[in-house]
Formats: sequence, structure tokens, C-alpha cells
Amino acid sequence: MADKSALIAAARAASAKAYAPYSRFHVGAALGFADGSVVTGANVENASYGLALCAETVAVSKAMADGVRGGLVAVAVIGGTPAPDGPNAGEATPGPGPVTPCGRCRQVLNEIAQLGGTDPVVWSLSAEGVLEMKLSDLLPMAFGPANLA
Repeated sequence: MADKSALIAAARAASAKAYAPYSRFHVGAALGFADGSVVTGANVENASYGLALCAETVAVSKAMADGVRGGLVAVAVIGGTPAPDGPNAGEATPGPGPVTPCGRCRQVLNEIAQLGGTDPVVWSLSAEGVLEMKLSDLLPMAFGPANLA
């Protein structure tokens, strides 16, 4: 199991790198793998709104580009307005409800998880704490690589 505190801290740090000039909603994601490696991503908006990329998708794309194809054991996600200044400037400040991966991101996470035969835990942060769920609970009856065999 990935270190929960370290993965949450990595997601928080990643959120400071978000490019969100339109929504001003920063999201950071950190993927934890069985070998101890961590891959992070931040949301990237675009003036053509439909071309925006979620933090989870960015992180999975980075992992795939680096040849990581399995072993996903945990995901941490944080989203919120960026802290204005101080040591945490730019980092997401979570609101009252947890920010869980959107439907597209659930599917993208499922793909990399199924490649390694895992069902990662997903930690979603809020001002009140951390929601912990398995990816299979967020995306029941998921479609994946095995469906194409």
C-alpha cells in the first residue's frame, strides 16, 4: 500500500502547478505504484474549454509515457481554489466536499489499473477530511482491456 500522507502531499504540491486561468480551480493528482514510485499531474485548461485536461489524466499520461503499465495501488486527488500566498501559494484549498475523479478520469485510471490487475484505493480530499474508496466502487462494472479480448 502506498503511503497515504506522502501521496496526499504529492497531490497537494502538484495542484500548485495547475494551469487554470479560467476556472481558478486547481486540481492535483498523485498516483502511487507498487514499486514505491509516484507520478503526479495537475489540471491544464485551454481557451477552447473542451480541450482541458484533468490532473488524473495528465498523471496517467506521464506514467504511460515513462513506460509504467501496471502496479497502480493508490490515487490521491485534491481540488479547490488556489491559496493566494504564503508557503502554500497556488496549492488547492479543498472545499467542503471531496473532489473525486470525473467519469473520464475514472475510466483512464481503470485502464492503467487493469493492465496490472489492481483495484487501487482513491483518496479524495475535502476540508472535512479524506474520502477513501476503491476505484471499482467509483466505477462499477468498468469497461477495460479484458472486454476487448
